[in-house]
Amino acid sequence: MTTPIRRAASLSPGQFEHLIRVASITGRLPERDVMLLWLTHTTGIRVTELALLKVADLLYLSGAIKSEVYLRADITKGCRRRNVYLTHARCLVALDGWIAVRLQRRWGRSGTDEYRGLRPGSKQVTTHKGQAFELAFKHRQLDNGAEAYRACDSLQQTISRLYRQAGIKQGSSHSGR
Repeated sequence: MTTPIRRAASLSPGQFEHLIRVASITGRLPERDVMLLWLTHTTGIRVTELALLKVADLLYLSGAIKSEVYLRADITKGCRRRNVYLTHARCLVALDGWIAVRLQRRWGRSGTDEYRGLRPGSKQVTTHKGQAFELAFKHRQLDNGAEAYRACDSLQQTISRLYRQAGIKQGSSHSGR
């Protein structure tokens, strides 16, 4: 007997708006949480890819947000490079809000005007202490042998917590995909 495949819940526009409202008033970093939800839902980016994104991946030297973000093969699932597109107005506002919080708290500051004053190699998404999320090594047994990969469980749990607080059952970061 095979176990049924669990799928993440797809959200209606009303549910997503509710999720954004809940995220904007709960947690230690509501600006970061809102940005995470907008990015996962408007671009389809995976949590581990998001955890590995650098400031230079999202911003031009001038500090403007890139409309097309190149995801390097070393950060994507299956090592397949691809692009995501930052075109949704509210996603861009959320990114600006998160960058403002980072600058205010002096997380990843460079001391120059390039990249809005952030270090280009610093991670875009940080913990509530301003540190990069750590990735854990995972091991999976496949039909063609064992496979090791890295996953960002703590960021995944952060996003899952937002869905639980909003009362959305079976919601996860894959709900945006």
